[in-house]
Amino acid sequence: MKEIFDSDSSLPDESSVLAGNRSLSKDYALYIEGLTVSFDGFKAVDNLSLYVDEGEIRVIIGPNGAGKTTVLDMICGKTKSTSGSIKFHEKELTKLKEHEIVDAGVGRKFQNPSIYEALTVFENLELSYPKGKKVWGALFFKRNKEIIKKVKEVADTIFLGDKLNMKASLLSHGQKQWLEIGMLLIQNPSLLMLDEPVAGMSVAERKQTAELLKKIIKGRSVIVIEHDMKFVEDIADRVTVMHQGKLLAEGSMESIKKNPKVIDVYLGQ
Repeated sequence: MKEIFDSDSSLPDESSVLAGNRSLSKDYALYIEGLTVSFDGFKAVDNLSLYVDEGEIRVIIGPNGAGKTTVLDMICGKTKSTSGSIKFHEKELTKLKEHEIVDAGVGRKFQNPSIYEALTVFENLELSYPKGKKVWGALFFKRNKEIIKKVKEVADTIFLGDKLNMKASLLSHGQKQWLEIGMLLIQNPSLLMLDEPVAGMSVAERKQTAELLKKIIKGRSVIVIEHDMKFVEDIADRVTVMHQGKLLAEGSMESIKKNPKVIDVYLGQ
């Protein structure tokens, strides 16, 4: 697959041709084309095009204010785009409400863990289990063998299999991050989006999180926003670099580390 090493205004023709070729492919889980959002005239995301493969871990990096989190906000429907298209498995997400985007298979983890600290690990996972699309499905939801089995499977996957009865408040920061990832996994999303998942983690927890992401990639795509370059190296299939709302560079981590513009804008010497 051809890589974009520089997508600034000096290479408009090549970028346009490449984007056009990618649009014809049916192998991508997520197509983002010409995505723009403006706040009071300021373009937080500016004509961004991004294509994510099935079964790919894509990491988005860049300086603060580059527009990374805003892109995730637009994919999950929290922020509406000014223009452009977001297609997930050929479904146009910009026309859907947030809950409809979740129903389409998109799961989002925010930067700070959002769990029920007064409940146990088991209860957090159980509450996140899909209870049916309608009100009645949730109203008559009952714990059964299938649910118990699924909760235990997910708990094992997120390294919390021996902590099912522990109150979530007693978990370490890293374990809380894993629990929230588990609360998404139990819903079986096809696209999982994680905003700085290893922030505040110990070295050992970061290594385990890299293992976790490599385990859960089967059957889904993952987009990660991250600043920890060692972690990015450990997990990324491809890296997208954003700067001032635009795509600055894209490719393997090795190519990104050697890119002069990325070094200048973000990585430093």
